[in-house]
Amino acid sequence: MRKFDDLSEREILALAVGAEEEDGRIYADFAEGLRATFPSSAKIFEEMAAEEHIHRRRLIDLFVSKFGDHIPLVRRQDIRGYITRKPIWLVPGVGIEAMRRRAREMEQDAERFYRLALERTSDAAIRKLLGDLAEAESKHEQTAEALESEYLTPEARRSEDEHARRRFVLQIIQPGLVGLMDGSVSTLAPVFAAAFATHDPRNAFVVGLAASIGAGISMGFAEALADDGKLSGRGTPLLRGLVCGLMTMAGGIGHTLPFLIPSFALATVIACIVVVIELAAIAWIQWRFMDTPPLSAAAKVMLGGGLVLAAGILIGSS
Repeated sequence: MRKFDDLSEREILALAVGAEEEDGRIYADFAEGLRATFPSSAKIFEEMAAEEHIHRRRLIDLFVSKFGDHIPLVRRQDIRGYITRKPIWLVPGVGIEAMRRRAREMEQDAERFYRLALERTSDAAIRKLLGDLAEAESKHEQTAEALESEYLTPEARRSEDEHARRRFVLQIIQPGLVGLMDGSVSTLAPVFAAAFATHDPRNAFVVGLAASIGAGISMGFAEALADDGKLSGRGTPLLRGLVCGLMTMAGGIGHTLPFLIPSFALATVIACIVVVIELAAIAWIQWRFMDTPPLSAAAKVMLGGGLVLAAGILIGSS
């Protein structure tokens, strides 16, 4: 890798050309990914991509006038110390807020690059262009705000925010809630049956751990294979399956961990408290994200959890 301080003026300009081209293509990818669901925000990224293209043309014109037609391949990843970021534009279903944050980071990085490049050049024309581009990058946030005012009317913003909320509920909250409910409720019976059958906390812990992991794997695969997400808009199967599986394991392990305590009575009391907290969390999520009335959500969850818990205790005590 090359040090930035070792680059010549020719190589600095070549690096700037490649950086502007890459940033423009990233903004274009953002726009393409948002076009169907967030058309107003897609227009903003289209405008930003067009501006990056203008910067690239200015850099190319100056390079050709100074050094000829051949522009060497100098990439950002070949420069030691240059910030490398995860390519979120290649990740399906990335959120619009993540795109906006990445755009702000890219503009800040570009301004910093031009400020540093300015210190490494002595040619008047090159210094002028680099300084102009640094100023342009520093004003991009204002430009983005102006574009938002033009394209993102209050009605468009409300529509996009509501769509983002629905997609978040479908892709994250819904599979997570299904997993949490299954893990918290379905593992109650085997855990407490083992506990009251043997009065040995370790046996209850082993049963609970096995049940939680098994349920997590099963629910994860079931969620991932149930729907490819293309027609329903529920997102990628891998993400939904991962969320559902992890939340299922979390729901079961929550009331399993207290049985690591050697005292059977103390472990059982703490496990029951954890169960109440888990069921209350499920009811809160249903109220907060699924528009279920709070009393109705709490009553249904507590009734179902209580019945499963009672079944496990009765079976274990018989």
